[in-house]
Amino acid sequence: MISFKNVSVVFNKDGKDFKAVDNVSLDIQKGQFYGIVGTSGAGKSTLVRTVNQLQKVSSGQVIVDGVDVTKLSNKELCDLRLHIGMIFQHFNLIKNASIYDNVAFALKASHTNKDIINQRVDELLSLVGLSDKKHMFPSDLSGGQKQRVAIARALANNPKILLCDEATSALDPETTKEIVLLLKEIKKKYPLTILFITHQMEVAKSLFDKIAVMSDGRLIESNDAYSIFAHPQHEKTKSLVKQALYLDIPKEVLFEKAKYLLITYKQECAYEGVIAYIAKNYKVEISILAGKIEYILQKPLGILAISLKGSDQDVAQALTYLESKAFIHEFSVGDLC
Repeated sequence: MISFKNVSVVFNKDGKDFKAVDNVSLDIQKGQFYGIVGTSGAGKSTLVRTVNQLQKVSSGQVIVDGVDVTKLSNKELCDLRLHIGMIFQHFNLIKNASIYDNVAFALKASHTNKDIINQRVDELLSLVGLSDKKHMFPSDLSGGQKQRVAIARALANNPKILLCDEATSALDPETTKEIVLLLKEIKKKYPLTILFITHQMEVAKSLFDKIAVMSDGRLIESNDAYSIFAHPQHEKTKSLVKQALYLDIPKEVLFEKAKYLLITYKQECAYEGVIAYIAKNYKVEISILAGKIEYILQKPLGILAISLKGSDQDVAQALTYLESKAFIHEFSVGDLC
């Protein structure tokens, strides 16, 4: 559905070339909810804006439905953009237009019949829960409501692709959850391919089928969402995942000489009594410091912080068993400071 082939985007800054996107190749399949994550300046937005050519590439190809969009004429680009919806971080609503007119704008741009516009706007506002706000203006709405209007507008022409550029970043945590739930419902109703940019790993955990991680313009890791959270490979991915799987471990429990471990259970072992088995079968003293079970792609992901005390040999034997059941990361008191 969408393929980035050796895509680079170079900007000239103060007389020097700066690679915002550096030779990225990535495939997004039809119908996927695909996330691109990374910290600010990673190149996420620049890459995704090449899909509808709001950002031109310096080199490489962007293939959408078998067509290289970098080669399209202006007229062909206009036609393409009618079938690609886009949601922005700061809503980008027309301030002096009613909610109705904001949603109708995209339909008028595609020369849709007036009667169909009325019907379609009502349908979309009902979908996003804003039927009663039809005659209001953006200034009358909360941030979450504005983003709902932006979502309705993006869906107006029944796009095949929906691009979301930090669509929840300007919202508070509770409103973010509401928008996440709305996007899930929309994904069930419409056969969309969604490409979503975010630095919020809580959002990534809740929404995406697959995730690509970017850093300094480069693609550093990509996998299904469960694998990214269960067993990240790159150090920067591990740092991002840590935000979403954070365990609040009191420093007061970390005063004895022991081996401290953060355990991420492999899917099939998330419900097993691994700790009880170790306590019963190995000559070690084991303490649970913190833990929880998350669900990613409807699969359980168990996360536990423990301490192990015992002889080096006994601890090594317990660790060998643990490694067969979970991914293990050793940490120290200093990591929590």
